[in-house]
Amino acid sequence: MSDVIDLIVEQWVKERPDLADDLWPVQVLARVQRMQRVIDKSLKAFCAEHGLEPGEFDVLTTLRRSGPPYTLTAGAFLKAAMVTSGAITNRIDRMEAKGLVERVREGGDRRTVLIHLTERGQELIETAMAAHLRNYAKILGALDRDECEQIAAGLRKVLEAHGDTSFT
Repeated sequence: MSDVIDLIVEQWVKERPDLADDLWPVQVLARVQRMQRVIDKSLKAFCAEHGLEPGEFDVLTTLRRSGPPYTLTAGAFLKAAMVTSGAITNRIDRMEAKGLVERVREGGDRRTVLIHLTERGQELIETAMAAHLRNYAKILGALDRDECEQIAAGLRKVLEAHGDTSFT
């Protein structure tokens, strides 16, 4: 079985046979790029079914997995999301309007704003997360669990080699 990446490699081998032995990274990285498009498209459609944008889903999952009381500072989101403070502010504004999160001022320090998962937000993420995992499993349906674990291990190794080892 071959795909478009095989065709691309074949075309390069034909046009530049001197590069044939150097095209091996394309076999992986071009497929990773194409896979990201599949994932993005699927995630966007999934989120739309739940009345969310992918960034909003990310906020809900981040709050939910943080454990009770399902509250994080705005700064914690900035580190995790790697987006501008304006983008986080806009995202939280939209989610607050939907009743999914609320801003809470911390104690006497009015400068510290906490983002808290509301009951409605918690109910939504409880339902959506299970469906999200089924959706991801469907995307990887052509692979068995061992193959997925091997791919995950290989990708982890590459990410670690490039210093991508934490949220900071």
